Amino acid sequence: MGTTLQERAVDLLKEKGLSLTLCESCTGGLLASMITGVPGASAVFPGSFVTYSLKQKHRMAGVSATILRKKGAVSAKCARAMARGAAMKTGADLALSVTGNAGPEPSEDKPVGLVYIGLYRAGKHTERECMFEGDRGGIRQKACEEALLLLIEELEKPEQS
Repeated sequence: MGTTLQERAVDLLKEKGLSLTLCESCTGGLLASMITGVPGASAVFPGSFVTYSLKQKHRMAGVSATILRKKGAVSAKCARAMARGAAMKTGADLALSVTGNAGPEPSEDKPVGLVYIGLYRAGKHTERECMFEGDRGGIRQKACEEALLLLIEELEKPEQS
């Protein structure tokens, strides 16, 4: 099994015959870069979305205008909708989303370091709220690592019978 989080995630996806897509905002494709850096990831990773603007969250990931207006891009509801939208668009078995404020300034009245991670699998949603410290690069890296941990936790759950 792999030694990095992304290697472990790709190994588990291969083992279980599952595919993964991503919908990233504040991480700007960093998570996709980590996954595609693993040799053989193309077997489980058909592609992803970077939806940095509100317009693209709505257009590419299908996040409703109501969620964006009432909850904002930095919210659990947005992370949930991003993950579901990415899964629906690509047909992937699982989808991860990352949205938040990596700084350096507060955005949508949300503090720097606030990140939401969404996971969608077979009609089920999981969201995780995180508060990271550090500079912009550090927050983005920590968000990617936390997203991979959430994915690994999901993939390591005992099979439901």
